[in-house]
Amino acid sequence: MLEARDLYSFYGKSPVLQGVNFKAGKGELFSILGRNGVGKTTLLKSIMGLTDGIKGTLRLKEESIGDLPTPERARRRIGYIPQGRAIIPRFTVKENILMGAFGREDGRREMPEGVLELFPILKEFMNRRGGDLSGGQQQQLAIARALALGPEVLLLDEPTEGIQPNIVQQIEEVIVHLNKKMGITILLVEQNIPFARRVSDKFIVLDKGRVAVAGSAEDLTDDVAHEFLAF
Repeated sequence: MLEARDLYSFYGKSPVLQGVNFKAGKGELFSILGRNGVGKTTLLKSIMGLTDGIKGTLRLKEESIGDLPTPERARRRIGYIPQGRAIIPRFTVKENILMGAFGREDGRREMPEGVLELFPILKEFMNRRGGDLSGGQQQQLAIARALALGPEVLLLDEPTEGIQPNIVQQIEEVIVHLNKKMGITILLVEQNIPFARRVSDKFIVLDKGRVAVAGSAEDLTDDVAHEFLAF
């Protein structure tokens, strides 16, 4: 579904990612792990075309997308939920969700099917401004907005960071539902190692912009966590 080969990504002339390789198959949940500042967010931004440039190969369903502008990548049904959520505070919940639909290639501008069943609180707050929601509610809104695109691939950057504990479990359950029930390929940046072990099909650990470890969930051992993920 999504593959990088010898990927370098730059801010200015400085490479943040250096020779990254990975392959996320259709319908897989692929976790991207590592300490702060090792390039996890940069990898997601590189997939969306939000860094200053890349070298190497980036392919979606066998199509090279490395030279495509960000809107064209969205039209190929890559949804992105950035760290910090990027909710438009003056827009209502409904307006924020429908913003996600503007990336659709088919032109449909409508509420994504089933999203209000996933997040009932959003139905209650449909006409409330996004900036008036709690952090956990904004994260639910950000996921709903991404689903309005009708994504085949969904990039999530630390979706449970700074979220109240009673919402964290709900968001984790939604991520599993989107992947296992709806078949969306998910690339997940996450610090919660037990959660990553439970739900991942594959993972990579980044260290200083390079892939330090790669494997399936059973390879995410305590030794790996201690060496590359402990703070």
